[in-house]
Amino acid sequence: MSLLHTLQMHLPGIVVDVLRLGLWLVLLAVVFVPLERFFGARHGGRSRTELFSDLGFYFISSLLPAVLLAAPLALIAVAGQRLLPDAIPATLAALPLWAKLLLGLLIGEVGTYWGHRLSHEIPWLWRYHAVHHSTEQLYFLANTRTHPVDMVVTRLFGLTPLYLLGLAGPGAAGSAAPVLLLLVGTVWGFFIHANLRWRFGPLEWLVATPAFHHWHHSKFEHINRNYASTLPVLDRLFGTHHLPRTWPDACGIEAPMPKTLAGQLAAPFRHGTRE
Repeated sequence: MSLLHTLQMHLPGIVVDVLRLGLWLVLLAVVFVPLERFFGARHGGRSRTELFSDLGFYFISSLLPAVLLAAPLALIAVAGQRLLPDAIPATLAALPLWAKLLLGLLIGEVGTYWGHRLSHEIPWLWRYHAVHHSTEQLYFLANTRTHPVDMVVTRLFGLTPLYLLGLAGPGAAGSAAPVLLLLVGTVWGFFIHANLRWRFGPLEWLVATPAFHHWHHSKFEHINRNYASTLPVLDRLFGTHHLPRTWPDACGIEAPMPKTLAGQLAAPFRHGTRE
């Protein structure tokens, strides 16, 4: 019997989740801290307050969205069953598992692209998304500096089409596509936020890279570009792609943002946060 299974039998679920996230955090640090040290841009370092804030966001953004999204996604799945012609979910259900997973990733990525883009273009959504862009020195843990409202909105855009079409739903059979989408997006998110000055040549046409996403966080030049989380072809298709050979001179937002976790969570409820 595994240690994790033993813990699940004897500890409350939330405690097990926190322990699991702690183990993942250690693994992420073991992988990315040495890589960023040897292959990243040199910075003056970040304050202890900012680091603790990002650690807090790591646990909040991992635990809270699943709770907040459970009821809306269940309602969306029911709506899809009632509103869509039976032939659509029946056709998709007949596809082999690999095809459903690939289709789910593609549809989810398109939805996430538009959720992300609208979070820049709609002012009240930007107030929440600005918390993520407040990072001035990108590193792997910046991936999780995301306001819960912002994360819920973006995930709803990515997951809603899957639940409407019947590619996702309650139970183990319906969880494969959303789990794969969130897993790929989360793991890749740590990579593209990492402080790694690597370029990948022709591969940059196929998948998002640190250079691609660092330009998305640009503070002054070519802002509002590169919204895709994994597939840059969407930005090429919708006219928002920007990937020169250089790197942005600065990242972040012009409006000041608190460094503490509590301050960043409260910041969207104040006015004046703009790109």
